[in-house]
Amino acid sequence: MLLLLAACFLAYSNGANDNFKGVATLFGSGTTNYKKAISWATLTTFFGSVVAIFLAEKLVKNFSGKGLVPNELILEPNFAIAIALGAAITVYLATRIGMPISTTHSLVGALFGAGVMAVGSDFNFLKLGKTFLMPLLVSPLMAAILSLITYLIFRYFRKALGINKNDGISIQKVENPVMRASGNQMNMESHSTLTASIRNDAHGTYRGELLGISSQKILDTLHYLSSGVVSFARGLNDTPKIVGLLLVINTMDIKWSMIAVAVIMAIGGLMNSKKVGITMSKKITPMNPGQGFTANMITGLLVTTASIHGLPVSTTHVSVGAIFGIGTVTKKSDIKMVSKIILSWVLTLPIAALTSAILFKVLAAFI
Repeated sequence: MLLLLAACFLAYSNGANDNFKGVATLFGSGTTNYKKAISWATLTTFFGSVVAIFLAEKLVKNFSGKGLVPNELILEPNFAIAIALGAAITVYLATRIGMPISTTHSLVGALFGAGVMAVGSDFNFLKLGKTFLMPLLVSPLMAAILSLITYLIFRYFRKALGINKNDGISIQKVENPVMRASGNQMNMESHSTLTASIRNDAHGTYRGELLGISSQKILDTLHYLSSGVVSFARGLNDTPKIVGLLLVINTMDIKWSMIAVAVIMAIGGLMNSKKVGITMSKKITPMNPGQGFTANMITGLLVTTASIHGLPVSTTHVSVGAIFGIGTVTKKSDIKMVSKIILSWVLTLPIAALTSAILFKVLAAFI
């Protein structure tokens, strides 16, 4: 029962910190409002979690601890409880201060802390580095580079097709009525003047058509779809990691475990994701819909590919890396905020490891 509650807390914290990340560019680019964005994220993340039942068996096994520690330790509920609570506490604290950290990274740290506390040098450090740490370190850098290159390619073809950004200057013809007296009569005359104004629009729109359809409408549709892909990929990648911990108690069918975790993740996202959402959407770099679509497309492709191959990449790391890649091209990245996010990433693993190690020791003493 305690393990089930710990897994539920982890699922809630995961949803609160991660659910909005897939649609951060939708909100940040002004394509839609917060309420519509989180609703779309919730729906597509849940769908990804359900599909994980059929595609993510390898991730479930990885995050049960199999291969990292002796098999007899995996069967101990205290080990899984310490991992789930250590990761959940770390993610929840980060959510409270609005920092987008990785649940995957937290779980890896918790696995390490509880595992070393339990078996010491028998812990499989080689597998930890190869299977877990390498994908986590490489994925954000790969995402930044790919989004930078892809955006430059898309921008080239956009200009070649004659689709241009609105410059933000609005010119309007204004009719000014003037009353003039002529003898005993009053005449109404109208004088036309042109007025120019500059819109304070950081997001920008596009003018032009493609195959007779508004380029802005096509882009907004693709942006929604790419956000859905990212959220779907996150559900596909994250749900099995939490369910892997529930294999210990073996009291629920794995399919029902996936669905239960998906529902709790959705609740966490709907109730407690706004702080992290604002950080991801507004504080890394300003972006327009085209830039947001590019970052989402790269994030979705990388996370989906990793999930199918059983690689535990972080949607957070990939998404932030992709958004930062765009900001590098536009030279508008907030380096100070990015530095804070990276610091939170550096601290995630040791905090989760220390918390889970202490919890394992306490649980072993009292249960």
